Amino acid sequence: MRFELNGTPVEAEPRPGQCLRTLLREQGAVDVKKGCDAGDCGACTVLVDGQARHSCLVPAPRAEGTAVTTLAGLSGPDGGLHPAQQAFAEAQGFQCGFCTAGFVVTTAAATAEGPVPDADVDRVFKGNLCRCTGYRSIRDAIGGVRNAGSGDEVGAGVGACVPPPAAQRVVTGAERYTMDVEPAEQAATLHLAVVTSPHPHARVTRIETTAAAALPGVRLVLTHADAPDVLFSTGRHDNRLDDPDDTRVLDDVVRFVGQRVAAVVADDLATAEAACRLVEVEYEPLPAVLDPEEARTPGAPLVHGDKDAEVSRISEPDRNVVAQLHSEVGDVEAGLAAAAHRVAGRWQTARVDHTALETHGARGWLDAPLADGGRLQLRTSTQVPFLVRDELAHVLGLAQSQVRVRTARVGGGFGGKQEMLVEDLVGLAVLRLAEQGTYAPVQWELTREQQFAHTPVRHPMRVAVELGADANGVLTAMAVDVLSDTGAYGNHGPGVMFHATHESVALYRCASKRVDAEAVYTHQVPSGAFRGYGLGQVIFAIECALDELAREVGLDPFELRRRNVVRPGDDFVVTGPSSGDLVHGTDGLPQCLDLVQDALAAPGEGGPGDVPDDPHAPAEEWAVGEGMAASMIATIPPRGHHADAAVELHDDGTVLVRVGTAEFGNGTATVHTQLVVEGLRDVLPLAPSQVRLHAGDTDAVGHDTGAYGSTGSVVAGAAVLRAARALAARLAAGESAAPGVPLTARASDHGAVRSAAYNVHGVRVAVHRPTGQVRVLRSVHAADAGTVLNPEQLRGQVEGGVAQGFGSALLEEVRVEDGVATTRTFRNYRVPQLADVPRTQVLFADTYDSIGPLGAKSMSEAPYNPVAPAVANAVRDALGTRPYALPMSRDRVWRLARQATQEQAQDQPQETP
Repeated sequence: MRFELNGTPVEAEPRPGQCLRTLLREQGAVDVKKGCDAGDCGACTVLVDGQARHSCLVPAPRAEGTAVTTLAGLSGPDGGLHPAQQAFAEAQGFQCGFCTAGFVVTTAAATAEGPVPDADVDRVFKGNLCRCTGYRSIRDAIGGVRNAGSGDEVGAGVGACVPPPAAQRVVTGAERYTMDVEPAEQAATLHLAVVTSPHPHARVTRIETTAAAALPGVRLVLTHADAPDVLFSTGRHDNRLDDPDDTRVLDDVVRFVGQRVAAVVADDLATAEAACRLVEVEYEPLPAVLDPEEARTPGAPLVHGDKDAEVSRISEPDRNVVAQLHSEVGDVEAGLAAAAHRVAGRWQTARVDHTALETHGARGWLDAPLADGGRLQLRTSTQVPFLVRDELAHVLGLAQSQVRVRTARVGGGFGGKQEMLVEDLVGLAVLRLAEQGTYAPVQWELTREQQFAHTPVRHPMRVAVELGADANGVLTAMAVDVLSDTGAYGNHGPGVMFHATHESVALYRCASKRVDAEAVYTHQVPSGAFRGYGLGQVIFAIECALDELAREVGLDPFELRRRNVVRPGDDFVVTGPSSGDLVHGTDGLPQCLDLVQDALAAPGEGGPGDVPDDPHAPAEEWAVGEGMAASMIATIPPRGHHADAAVELHDDGTVLVRVGTAEFGNGTATVHTQLVVEGLRDVLPLAPSQVRLHAGDTDAVGHDTGAYGSTGSVVAGAAVLRAARALAARLAAGESAAPGVPLTARASDHGAVRSAAYNVHGVRVAVHRPTGQVRVLRSVHAADAGTVLNPEQLRGQVEGGVAQGFGSALLEEVRVEDGVATTRTFRNYRVPQLADVPRTQVLFADTYDSIGPLGAKSMSEAPYNPVAPAVANAVRDALGTRPYALPMSRDRVWRLARQATQEQAQDQPQETP
């Protein structure tokens, strides 16, 4: 078959059933991404004879005789950018960048005859998804709005809208992600596939692998008999003891549908998958428990009843409780008894998927035999390369010095890549193949279906809240009861539970507080780390309860918060473990409350009195309401977070920064570049383009805990700034780089003291009573971020968190039936599309943090947390009936509207006949 690829004639022979996406990647067009292989996300979009097509839906043979243009092919022969590429670079229309190829190619096709009318943008881009940006910057790129400088101004440090260092590489397809390798390297790669359990709980009684091993092209078959009998956790923290050791690489007891049972390594993926179908597995089904309330009752089937509580660090394995907290300060019952006003309720949150556009995947190989000093090398899509290295060494029986883990650019994370989900099996396969004399790279890349059905989700929680307040609305008591479903394994279960009940409760002054919380095992897909790390679930309940309390007292909800939030000088009153390292770095929350309240009240589109202008839904069918919520989050995880950094001046005048933090759309590469420019400003004025980065590599520096808890700026960034200033001091003393020998300064930061960051979100919504549709008329978010290092980038982080919050509030849920995840595609999951996300007005408090680098705070996770309760409070305001479950999908809101109508009818006085 012949066709043209980016202007070059190509001859290729497609395999039976092959799609154009995989054929193009085999020809070296690795700028064509895999986000779903179902035509839902648009990451694989290419031009076929000038028409934008999802290449995963195009049978490869249909490309015969066509001209195919990928993102890389849009650039001119001299390397000049296509107008669409230029627009996305100047608008900073990406974060992780994994979706950018699809958006830029679609934009190029849509604007070939002229600009896309604003009214058509939602329709034209309905096939393209972005999880990171919240779409505002993408809309700006489509409309030609410029949000960034050139990136090459000398001294463009703090406060400048410096574009990401990789901007041009991202928009031209030159930036490499985990699976982006050259055709020759790909041809030499072996592929791994897995056999998974069809049962939520069963014992493997027999595995027969003879037929699978005999299939031509199969190199290795692995079962639990071939795996180390080492317990570990997939959840990664700096201290590995934070998570329970309850997991094996391969186990003879399966505890959820989709747990891996065996693995096959073969010359190609199709052969590996065919061999998996030949593996014969016999199971002894065991009783399963799927409900967390039932799981902790006496007599329930045990998920990890075989584990030693002390050895595995499980609170009560004989009651399926992985972790628990029962603690009280003050006297809650007395506070409730003395209250003039009391409210109580129970709220439920759903399983939510991270849906990073790049799925989990890893490539592993030995660079030489271990006996000859070789090392296990892994390139993986992780947020925590050092923590993966350390745990791999532990599980596989290697020294840490024998393992190197690195990342390319990572296509989104949101906490989902603070896990070790693929690296252990890839590493084991590499070692077992080497024992047979085979030294070849092994690759395992999850499908979107596997990502939905088999990998950790956000912890679903049931949260009961009871509040008491005096006649002035001042809190007298808070009682919070949390039941968290950690699923079949406890990765992040304890940490999420403790974090969920910390800042959510500590935000408010109240002398009497009680928390009862349990994280419980069930035979469901595991839960894990997710943006907000448990706070979003509990904040949803507390902020809704506070809204109801404001109604009981007769106070404006903003005023109720003003009377109760902590202020400098107040202690953070918490009920659980506290390291005592959380301080008031700023006092920005009052500003945030004022900013949001004023912005909601301002005239204009979506302002007071507005209703949707919809010819199919007259104004009287809409109910309009306002809602707000506040949140607090510590800027660093507890008990320290560690980062090393080195800054080197080379003899060509460029500066190299070595840091362990991975870039996955969190913006650390940009911030670190700006901090170096700032740190060297007085002795060596630099443009950002003179700063190079070596990041996300365990060989780069001594240690980096990783990019989670929004620490890339405030911990790793602090180390980078300190190293830059140390280099500046050496330069000021007259030292210089020698030919071939850079002048280097090193520094570390340990996150020993943490500040508190604050966020307030406000919305005005319209609820369509006949259908349950919720439209956001106005969205306002205020953040106390301290010094704003990069205004455009920080705005984008806030918008992305808010958009994800809207998804959790209104659309997203991984549905499970009898232990089987039935949500397996984007089209059934409803990641917010461009048309679903309203423009959010982002406002920043004018503060300077006493802890963070140059007064900055972290702000990647925080914006997500107050969105869902703000929307729920607005729906309650509109309908007069409160929603208690997420997501507030149309069917649920429709039922609420009917309930509200019936209650209102019952309250009407009846006429006497």
